[in-house]
Amino acid sequence: MKYSQARQGRIFVIRLEDGDVVHEVIENFAMQQSISAATLIVLGCADEGSTLVVGPREGRTLTIEPMTHILQNVHEVAGVGTIFPDDEGRPVLHVHVACGRRAETTTGCVRRGVRVWHVMEVILFELLDSTGARLLEAASGFKLLNP
Repeated sequence: MKYSQARQGRIFVIRLEDGDVVHEVIENFAMQQSISAATLIVLGCADEGSTLVVGPREGRTLTIEPMTHILQNVHEVAGVGTIFPDDEGRPVLHVHVACGRRAETTTGCVRRGVRVWHVMEVILFELLDSTGARLLEAASGFKLLNP
């Protein structure tokens, strides 16, 4: 386990608009507001055609192949995530959402393009004095949080 401390800064109440691509809009907002680290809660609706990363095809292999799932209809969404800067200082969003419709739920990461259906609400809690950064880990090929 690795860890660091931060303290809470500003709190933002955000309403995303119909058609917004979740990770793009939130990362742009973070840049505009000079937010380098944050945690957030998301709820609303994802539009048909939104793409989620739903896991690696195989568990423990040398080459990690992500699986994706395209939503076939509008889904209710609840999710949580974080923002930390990458090695160039750009804020990078990492959010996992549960997308449900009737009795089925798909859970995954929004990085491949989740679009808002009419409305999505975000409560963003800025983290101050954070030393966390997303740095490339050669073994996995992922930019992982280094607290």
